[in-house]
Amino acid sequence: MLNGTGGALPARFRRQRVLIVGCGDVGLRAARVLGQRVRVLALTSSPERVEALRAAGITPLVGDLDQPCSLQRLAGLADRVLHLAPPPSEGLSDWRRDPRSRALAATLARRRAPAALVYGSTSGVYGDCGGAWVDETRPPAPETPRAWRRLDAEQQWRWWALRTGARVSVLRIPGIYAHDRAGGPAERLHRGMPVLRSEDDVYTNHIHADDLARACVRALWLGRPQRTVHVCDDSHLKMGDYFDLAADLLGLPRPPRIAREGAERQLPLMVLSFMSESRRLVNRRLHRELRLRLRYPTVREGLLAGARAMAPSRPTA
Repeated sequence: MLNGTGGALPARFRRQRVLIVGCGDVGLRAARVLGQRVRVLALTSSPERVEALRAAGITPLVGDLDQPCSLQRLAGLADRVLHLAPPPSEGLSDWRRDPRSRALAATLARRRAPAALVYGSTSGVYGDCGGAWVDETRPPAPETPRAWRRLDAEQQWRWWALRTGARVSVLRIPGIYAHDRAGGPAERLHRGMPVLRSEDDVYTNHIHADDLARACVRALWLGRPQRTVHVCDDSHLKMGDYFDLAADLLGLPRPPRIAREGAERQLPLMVLSFMSESRRLVNRRLHRELRLRLRYPTVREGLLAGARAMAPSRPTA
């Protein structure tokens, strides 16, 4: 941005630039929360998404985290970065590492680092906790390759923060849901996918996609340096009870219950992995440090809002 004499305007006279890396569903919601207060940029590896991003008021930047040479223009570009891109799952020389975070961190360190970076990780880094209450001080113990890669990314961003002086917030995120989001509970209920019987079931944690987007934006400005925060709502349900509640509110049949023994014959491996880990996340930092008042404090409110949104509209008299 130039002033009347052709020089660059001082930073205090221009809108801050926020770069979203991994601008999928949650990234787009975060961009809507940011609105016109900042200039929102998004990295995309798909040229066909350029027009859709522009229509959403976002400046698209074509680049690919799997091709580090395509990221050069990102150096020194943004004041704050929201990194939501997942690690790759194929073509890895080391299945425990996230090369995408390494490539982005190297690029952002080439010039003036952003003031803050928020990394969207997963609560899966804790592994199975046997249904125990878990706060952010619990040591990670990942049990799946994807959780190991997320933990590697967390560690990379902490080292990057020490090297650059930037402030990094790590958000550990559980199951994300919303009625207008792919893979929601209604989709699974329509498929009739079974859940575990109560005695074999596991505790799961959730966050509505809109509340997650708001937490991401708050962390960009309010997150404490090198701090981990659980972004989950206040409900603590077993997985089967969650889907029973969703079925009741959506007017759909409850899912069948099955024993853990033999479940591998009826469920995909990804679903089975979620059914092998049980924990109850504590979210005090979300409330006290990010000062986020959840719009959907439990899944009941979020699912009910989704049920109302999906209900056919009644003709007016």
